[in-house]
Amino acid sequence: MLTKEHNELLTRTGPGTPMGELFRRFWLPVLLSEELPAPDCTPVRFRILSEDLVGFKDSGSRAGILEAYCPHRGAPLFFGRNEENGLRCVYHGWKFDAAGSCVDLPNAIEGDSFKDKVEIISYPAVDTGGFIWAYMGPREVMPPLPQFEFMDLPETHRGTWKIVSDCNYFQSLEGAIDSTHGAFLHSTPDPTRSPRAKIGLNVAENLNPRSIPQYVHVEDTEYGVLGVVERQRANGDTWVRVSQLVLPTFVPGTGGQGRPNLGYLRTRIPIDDATSAVFRIWWDAKNPMTAEYRNELNNGDFLVPEMEPGRFRPKANKDNNYLIDRVAQKNFTFTGISSFPLQDVAVIEDQRGPVMDRTRERLTSADAMIIRVRDRLLRAARDLLEGTEPSLPHKPELFRAAMPQTVVKAGEAVEPVVQRLREAAVV
Repeated sequence: MLTKEHNELLTRTGPGTPMGELFRRFWLPVLLSEELPAPDCTPVRFRILSEDLVGFKDSGSRAGILEAYCPHRGAPLFFGRNEENGLRCVYHGWKFDAAGSCVDLPNAIEGDSFKDKVEIISYPAVDTGGFIWAYMGPREVMPPLPQFEFMDLPETHRGTWKIVSDCNYFQSLEGAIDSTHGAFLHSTPDPTRSPRAKIGLNVAENLNPRSIPQYVHVEDTEYGVLGVVERQRANGDTWVRVSQLVLPTFVPGTGGQGRPNLGYLRTRIPIDDATSAVFRIWWDAKNPMTAEYRNELNNGDFLVPEMEPGRFRPKANKDNNYLIDRVAQKNFTFTGISSFPLQDVAVIEDQRGPVMDRTRERLTSADAMIIRVRDRLLRAARDLLEGTEPSLPHKPELFRAAMPQTVVKAGEAVEPVVQRLREAAVV
């Protein structure tokens, strides 16, 4: 368990908090590219790291992220006119470009000279790889963009997705690095009927249903934390997989045996201390995905629950008990909740509240990766608080950490294979 002080340090990410400042040293995905689809498109208001912001794309297709309110008298810039390379406040006509400069102040006779004295909070933004990325930290230590494999791939090779959850970012992140929950939460009585098989994601076929995946090794890396998971198959073989966390919250993945070229990445970004966004991308670096397959990854009910119109919140939610089907729970799935993400959301949104009290938990050896990740993040935040800047953001190649996996035949030594996977996983 964590002390109250450490839990506060881990979960609070607003301006000026140690963990919030750590997040602000990284380029973070804050919107999907599709939310700002074209020059002079409709602005988007959003909240990240407890800051209210507005995003827009100017006439030259440059992405801009500004404080959500006009510095004149606080009118919401979301209602602004996005035109002629800037966002103009509809209240009094003050206009700001994508860099945050006030370029027109038409309602006062001193506007031409006074506009250069006007300041609005703005953050560097880049549209690439299917996301709008923002850097919200000090400009003097701004790093280059991370070099994820998908960053320069065409749209035909990738698909992106986002969901908003009513819980702290770390509750969501803990689920992504939890090795044992999938054997329960995401299971079906008959593994051959798992929807994962339909899209080639049943990464460990013929698993022994009585075998639970366990971390057998966990270590710090230069970029985060690496763990090795083992699980037995029904025929006595051993399935071995590397699990990774790249700071602050990037979790890479792979499509597995069904789709060996398929990569994916998930990250949890704090909206505020009680709300978080999960961004996910699937990609195939070698081949374009068929329209049917991309649709299944981005719209199929199993991987993407039906959303409320115009929002990134699922229709099945806490208020309607995630539309749990108790008949399906008895006969077809472990939870009775049809969508894969919703199965996670249902158990993380209310872990004694949206910000879990970790002083009351009881951890076991199955939580080894979670324990190590907590410690790694806390140390990074404390180091920054003491004046040591994180080095990872300035080593963009390290963001390509991999998540290899394989099957070791019954009777063969597992340890040499584990060592090879560890070496293959480190960039």
